[in-house]
Amino acid sequence: MFAGSRGAIYTGRRGSALAERGRGGVESLLCFRLLLRQPQTILPRLRRGSGKQSMWYDSCRPVVGSSICRSIAVLVALGLLAWAGEAPAQDGAVAGGPRFAPGVLTTIQPEIEPDETFSRHDIVELRADDQLQRKPNASSESRTLFEMAEQVRIDHDVWCLELSFKPLRMLYVDIPQPAGKMQRKLLWYMVYRIRNTGVGLTSEQRDDGSFTTVDKPVESLRFIPQFVLESQDVDRQGSSIGKAYLDRIIPSAYAPIARRELPRGGELLSSVEISERMLELESGRAIKGLWGVAMWEDVDPQIDFFSVYVGGLTNAYRWQDPAGAYQLGDPPGTGRKLFRKTLQLNFWRPGDEYAENEREVRFGVPLGKAGLYGVSEGVAYHWVYR
Repeated sequence: MFAGSRGAIYTGRRGSALAERGRGGVESLLCFRLLLRQPQTILPRLRRGSGKQSMWYDSCRPVVGSSICRSIAVLVALGLLAWAGEAPAQDGAVAGGPRFAPGVLTTIQPEIEPDETFSRHDIVELRADDQLQRKPNASSESRTLFEMAEQVRIDHDVWCLELSFKPLRMLYVDIPQPAGKMQRKLLWYMVYRIRNTGVGLTSEQRDDGSFTTVDKPVESLRFIPQFVLESQDVDRQGSSIGKAYLDRIIPSAYAPIARRELPRGGELLSSVEISERMLELESGRAIKGLWGVAMWEDVDPQIDFFSVYVGGLTNAYRWQDPAGAYQLGDPPGTGRKLFRKTLQLNFWRPGDEYAENEREVRFGVPLGKAGLYGVSEGVAYHWVYR
């Protein structure tokens, strides 16, 4: 496994966002009380601008302090409360789908590096043939096929998608069994949104022969997800337990999860359904994307430390040809190891195997346990090659 380019320390954005929301609510409540007790003091401050606002205020002046004005004050205060309670879209954007309070969604921005647009490798299929190694009479040895197959630059375009996800949760669902009966099971699941924000890079060769990277947005992409929940726990001897769970498709679970997570409606797709849709390039402030859910069944309740590995967010990859793995006459690519860039989301839960509760699940790494995840202290997510 290769370490990714950068990680991220979870700084509690949800807490700060909710604090801002709470301050707005407190200010509105104070204004509400002042409007009820002293409307003649607050209402003149609302006289800003001209036209209908001034006409409304002038018509209200003769009855300041009356029951009519007090009713108007109540309506204005309720409007302020509603305004304070609205959940603004992320980073000033206009949400086109489901909307949630600030801090509910965690967004991982696309991340690609210039050195991911190319790699250098020996073409082992040619270097394994000793007969190609010769000294020509009319040209230099570096122009032979054997020498030209050493450390060849291979360019490829890379792109990356944006992932937003809600907190990892649990739900009991009745699941049909092969015998025809229903069995009630506890599912672990994570609802997410995927977007194509146009993050892409390509390499270009300059006139002097050097290379540079330039932006190359992709108009349409397909997200083929791989969600793997993997335990980071160790046994008493310090060896990794090595339990991993693949994303499951359980048709009977989609309706109850959708009712719970998208109460105002919206399409919630399985990993297969979302891979059949094309993600068009989104520009401007509008937020669309596709909503999906990853589910895991029969998760060991004794797991305390775990990560969710999300594949398919980018096409960046690395590969190695171990020495001696390819022999002359073998099919091309024999022994080659391919590593795909994958997002690692770290979680932990302080509870035990009894009375599993989704509220115990934390996003991030507990203090002193970073070594179990292979990250630095406080890193909630990072990119790896695996």
